[in-house]
Amino acid sequence: MTIKRQRGLALSALLLWGIVIGLVAILVIRVLPDVIEYFKIRHAVKVVAAESSGKTVPEIRQAYGRYAEVEHIKTFGPADLDVFKEDNQVVVGFAYERRIPLAGNVSLLIDFSGSSSARDSGQ
Repeated sequence: MTIKRQRGLALSALLLWGIVIGLVAILVIRVLPDVIEYFKIRHAVKVVAAESSGKTVPEIRQAYGRYAEVEHIKTFGPADLDVFKEDNQVVVGFAYERRIPLAGNVSLLIDFSGSSSARDSGQ
């Protein structure tokens, strides 16, 4: 006589995994828009810096402002850009932080930063 053991997931384990997956999904849903906006800002900064030869700082800020308006970037404005020269090349940088409320008085703080220089982008 062969005894067959049942295989599968207990209800308590199923509920636990459901809760874990739900919490991770909520975290991703709350963080993803800010991460997408960070990549939009980073791309805008790189494009503006690439086209910045011979332009003044206000012209660079205006170019970023136009790009941010088209891309619907609300978090980071042209006045917040850090524009400077490094090795005779214009570098446009940015840094900001976002506080994302998760539940009650618990929030997630993310520091975003970047610049147009090859040194900061890993190239």
